[in-house]
Amino acid sequence: MRTTINIPDEIMKELLSYSQTKSKTKAVSEALKDWIRMQKIKKLKSLRGKLKIEMDLEKQRAEDLKDLP
Repeated sequence: MRTTINIPDEIMKELLSYSQTKSKTKAVSEALKDWIRMQKIKKLKSLRGKLKIEMDLEKQRAEDLKDLP
């Protein structure tokens, strides 16, 4: 998607200094991907202790190993 945004020069300079790319488009795209990833992690962390999972981990591992060729 093509869009026009105004990003302050200092923020763009700092982003480019951390980015492995020279392209502003790629740098912003990577920054957005990282931000989304961090939000997903934050959401998962908020669920800690709220989900009850009843599972025998050792039994599951043994079954998974049996399925290997």
